[in-house]
Amino acid sequence: MRQVFGKLIEVLATVSIMAKKYTVNLSNEEVEKLRSLIKTGKSKARTITRAHILLMASEGETDATIADRLRVSVSTVERTRAKLIKSGIEGTLNDRPHPPKPRKLDGFKEAFLIATACSKPPNGRTRWTLKLLADRIVRIEIVDSISYETVRSYLKKTMSNRG
Repeated sequence: MRQVFGKLIEVLATVSIMAKKYTVNLSNEEVEKLRSLIKTGKSKARTITRAHILLMASEGETDATIADRLRVSVSTVERTRAKLIKSGIEGTLNDRPHPPKPRKLDGFKEAFLIATACSKPPNGRTRWTLKLLADRIVRIEIVDSISYETVRSYLKKTMSNRG
């Protein structure tokens, strides 16, 4: 079974070589830059993996071989090659910035959370827990939903220690 699967991968790799839309041709300077980036190891793992993909692709390795050696999917190799052609080497190695997430609590809602945390806990409890606080501000419809971890981060930011 393994031999059949191995042969299938070879056939698919051969087909993908013939159908390659984006070929990687790196200059000597680009190769040196990628090797230096890999050698220092101070970049993100994703960046180093992309550098390996580009180097192996420029050496003529098949997408299936690259994917197998680097333990990534073939589509990752294909996307990386395409991105090199479209965005250049810098655009390929570096992720594009993501827009910041909107804050869950504005000033009034955050003040209400802190005031609730500083108030008397519910009957039968000796103190507020993060889950109790999250449930409370959802129940009184301050927010639609909030995790106790988000509550913790807001309280930590304001130095409100609940335990």
